[in-house]
Order: sequence, then structure tokens, then C-alpha cells
Amino acid sequence: MTRDIRQEIRHVALTGATGFIGQHLLRSLTARGYRVRVLLRRPVAVPDGAASAVVGDLTRPMNMAAALSDVDAVVHSAGLAHAMSGAPEDDYRTLNTEATRRLAEAAARAKVRRFVFLSSIRAQCGASAPGVLTESDAPAPTDAYGRSKLDAERALAETGLDWAALRPVLVYGAGVKGNMAALLRLARTPYWLPLGALSARRSLISAESLAAAVDAVLAAPAPLNRALIAADPDPLTLPEMVAALRQGLGRAPGLVPVPTPFLGLACRLAGRQEIFARLGEGLVARADGLAALGWRPAAPTPEGLAQLAREAG
Repeated sequence: MTRDIRQEIRHVALTGATGFIGQHLLRSLTARGYRVRVLLRRPVAVPDGAASAVVGDLTRPMNMAAALSDVDAVVHSAGLAHAMSGAPEDDYRTLNTEATRRLAEAAARAKVRRFVFLSSIRAQCGASAPGVLTESDAPAPTDAYGRSKLDAERALAETGLDWAALRPVLVYGAGVKGNMAALLRLARTPYWLPLGALSARRSLISAESLAAAVDAVLAAPAPLNRALIAADPDPLTLPEMVAALRQGLGRAPGLVPVPTPFLGLACRLAGRQEIFARLGEGLVARADGLAALGWRPAAPTPEGLAQLAREAG
């Protein structure tokens, strides 16, 4: 009979608990019965749901023995999404790669059973990708952020730990920031939007589905030692995203089909080419590994986006 490691992993150390994804993970892991110790960079009030908190600097984890004592698993969601200086390679290497390496080495010394790393689909590809991404594809990151995440995964493989790296696509949920927040603001406007002709599909994942993926990895009965794509199974076009958001607001889609080249030019002239590249171009990924572990998304993506819009008002 296959053992259920879920019965063995009950005490989890979580980094990044004050961030967008980390807050969702803290609530979800606590609701699923895990005791969660949050590792904080600076003294703040213990987040709701945390069993305990330890303050420390992940870039200089000189003595993590107390932080990781009696911990069964580490869920590492802290990291740098945007460079803070004029040297992004250095920033990302320090805060994404080296901090992960040092935390993993400390976890190995503490004999932690499993280390779950929140990586990114950008460890595998650029802002868009032809075809459908699978875990069998060779990783080919195109920027400093993606390279730092891939290097962190490789560092984990050198520690001897039982590890897994989740590569989520664009994550949405309450408190989301960045391009998805900008799209939500756009959907709230009363205007018709010239997005109806965009046909490229993009995979998304809700924060709730990502939390369920972390739980599935924590419960996996055997060592994983691999990267796993995290993506909901129903990729959407940008018009379908807007329609789902506006449905949640009780409104019609309000979309006008403007030829894609003209729309791309308008976005560049308006300085919004990043949103166009991140949402208007294609990136479809398949979460085969998670599905094999029994993971299922919390809800279909259109329902999740509608719920997001309702909750955001």
C-alpha cells in the first residue's frame, strides 16, 4: 500500500508569507490542517493563521537551525520579481538563486523532508511561447528573472534534498498586482475595448489552484526531484478573460474587433507593450506532472476570473 506522506508532513516553514502568493498559501495550508511557521525578513505582527514566526535574512542564513527545527517541509515563495538596481542579473542572482540555495542547504542540515520552491514558467520560456509547453521541453529562459529561477532549481538538485519546483504561469486572485491587476482595472471601465480580434491563448492559474498544487506536492508519496508546470487546463484568449471579468461584474463583454497589428502599434505608442506581450500573445502550458499527482484546479478559469471581479468590486 502506498504511504501518504501527508500524514508525515504537518509542520511547514513558509517564506514570502506577506506577499501576494504567500498570503494565499498561508491561508490555504492552515485551512488544510498544516501548522505553518512563517519566516519573515523583518519584525512584524505574526500573520493571521501562522502558528509561529521567525525573523531572519534569507540572503545571510547563518543559523537557521531554530527557524527550521521540527519542520517537516519548507515552502519557499519569497523572491524578487522586479530588479531593484541597475544590475538586474546581480539582484536576481542574490535574492532568487543564492538565497534559495542557502535556505535549501540549511533545510538539508535540518533534515527537512521536502523542499517546495515557487519557481516560474519564465524558468522555461519567455513572455510568450509557440506551441504547448510541457515539462519535457528543455528550459530556455530569456531574461535575468527566468535565468535566476532556473539556476535556483539547479541549485536545489545539488543539495540532496527531496525537492520540487513549481513553475506557475500567470497567477490571479484577490490582491493580484501587475498586468492582471491592470486588466482588471480595464475591465471595470465603462468603455468598449478594442480587443475582440485577439485570438492567442494564454494559460493562467488561480492562487487557490496554486495552493492546491503545493498541497499535492507536499502529499506526494515518493521523492519528486523535478520541476512541475502549474497551470489551469483551460487557456483563454484576452477577449475571453475580459468577458469573464465583466461577467463577474454583471456586464456584457463590450469588445470590438480591431486588427491585431494596429492594436499592437497602439500599445507600443501608449507604452503598454508589456501588457500586450504578456496577455495578447500566446503562452499555453500543460500541467501533466501535477495532474498525475491527483491535482485538480479549484475552479474553471472563467469562473475564477468572474469571482475575482466580484470580490474586487
